[in-house]
Amino acid sequence: MLTHKQLSAFQMQLLKAKQDIEERLRHNDHFGKERSHAHDSVGELSSFDNHPADEATELYEREKDLALNEHTERELKEIEHALEAIRNGTYGTCEVCGKPIPYERLEALPTTTFCKEHSSDQTVSQKRPLEEGVLIPPFGKFDFDDRNESVAYDAEDAWQEVARYGSSDTPSDLGKNVDYYGEVYAESEEHVGYVEELENFAAVDLYGKNVKVYPTREHEQLENILDDEGIMSNIGDLPAYEKDPYTEKEDHRQ
Repeated sequence: MLTHKQLSAFQMQLLKAKQDIEERLRHNDHFGKERSHAHDSVGELSSFDNHPADEATELYEREKDLALNEHTERELKEIEHALEAIRNGTYGTCEVCGKPIPYERLEALPTTTFCKEHSSDQTVSQKRPLEEGVLIPPFGKFDFDDRNESVAYDAEDAWQEVARYGSSDTPSDLGKNVDYYGEVYAESEEHVGYVEELENFAAVDLYGKNVKVYPTREHEQLENILDDEGIMSNIGDLPAYEKDPYTEKEDHRQ
C-alpha cells in the first residue's frame, strides 16, 4: 500500500502534468484541430496555384498535428482517470484483480490503474515504421523467383534496373569477377530482354531468314564455352546429318 506521502507526491505530479497539457492545448488550439483546413495554418487561400509537393507537405503536417492531438488528449484522459482514482481511494490497486500495483511501476507510469498482468497493452507490436521499408533490400518482399512459371516484373528486377547505374558496392563486395562497374550488383549476369544466350546476338527477319550474328560479349562467351566443351551448340553436339559436312571438310583439309 502507498503511504500518504507517496500518494500526495503522485497527486502533485499528476496535477502538474494535467496543467501543462491543458495549457499546451490551449496555446496551440489543440494542434490546429480547430482550423477548418490545413491552408489556415500556412495562410493559403487556395490550392490552385500550389505545387503538388507543397500540398503533400501541408497534408503531412496536418496529419501529424491530428496524431499529436489524439495522443495528447488520450494522455490527458488517463491523468484525469488516475486523479479520480486518488479521490476514490483506489489509486495504487489494479482495477481488475485488486492487487497492489508495485511502486516502481507507478513511478514509471503514474497514470496507470492496472498491474502489469492486466494492462491493456499486453501485445507488443512487431510492425516497424513504414519509412523503414526503404532500408530493407527488396528481395523477398515481391520476389517471384521461386515461381518457375512467373515472368512478372518483381522488386528484384526494379532494384537491378537502378543498380545498373551504380551503387556503393565494389567488385570485392560481390566476390566474383566483373568486367565493369555496371555489373556490380546482385545477379548482374541475369538475362534482360531475352531467355537464351543466342537471343542476345542472333537476329532474323519476320520470316526467320537473313540470320545475322552480332559480335557481343555474350556471343564471345558462348563461343569460348563451346570450344572448351568441344561441342557445336549449347544443347550438345550436332546430329550426324548436320555434323558430317563440317567434319568432312575438316578431314579433307587435313
